[in-house]
Amino acid sequence: MTSNAERAAILARALRARIAGDRAAIDEIYTDDVHAWTPALSVTSLVELRSEFDRQDDAFSEFAAEIVPLDVGGEYACAEWTVTMTHSGPLAVAGGAIEPTGTRVTLNGVTVAEFRGERICSLRQYWDELAVFDQLGMVRASDEL
Repeated sequence: MTSNAERAAILARALRARIAGDRAAIDEIYTDDVHAWTPALSVTSLVELRSEFDRQDDAFSEFAAEIVPLDVGGEYACAEWTVTMTHSGPLAVAGGAIEPTGTRVTLNGVTVAEFRGERICSLRQYWDELAVFDQLGMVRASDEL
């Protein structure tokens, strides 16, 4: 079993690899039968996770991430993160696309990972997807509804 510090470092590396689109790192970080769920995806294998990495769009760029391990113990690690990014490409939405605004947006979330040895076998991420739309001015105030 890896140490708490090692699991925290592996989870931080996994999060940074996703942000950077570092497809090569996923083979080292995840098990072949990894299960992952986020508001944007659900996969049950490393093959499916690779496909999701390949589908990364170009709606955002200039990523900056802050990752803080919250709890690491036993086979689990949890981290809170903040990602700041620039809306620099078309953002696909139902009925079309939102053209780039150049707006810097911030997304806050939490990731929980389960480990098997030194690799992640299960991953769950939680964040508010509407926060991005709100920061891009796409969410109307309740008095405008």
